Amino acid sequence: MTIAVTFFTRLRGLLGRRPEEFSTGEGLWIFPSKGVHALGMRFAIDAVYLDRNYRVVHCECGLRPGRLGAVCKRAAGVLELPAGTVVSSQTQVGDLVVFGGAGELR
Repeated sequence: MTIAVTFFTRLRGLLGRRPEEFSTGEGLWIFPSKGVHALGMRFAIDAVYLDRNYRVVHCECGLRPGRLGAVCKRAAGVLELPAGTVVSSQTQVGDLVVFGGAGELR
């Protein structure tokens, strides 16, 4: 998993990446952030909005290229994941996301 915490890394996000470079097990944690976009992207993503305690406060499934995601006031950051991850992991509002050692998501 990659972490985007500077202005530039948050702004760039996943831009320029190809779909095959962002597959199951990959993720981008954008912090701080209250919303994301897929403008200029080449593939759809799932966006999981987390509060400051890493609780899921909103999910955007299959955010397609060229689209804007929701802006969520309660979010402290957004976890961008390969499309289909939210459904396959059964992630829902209220879930706690735990980040493991070395940036690994558990």
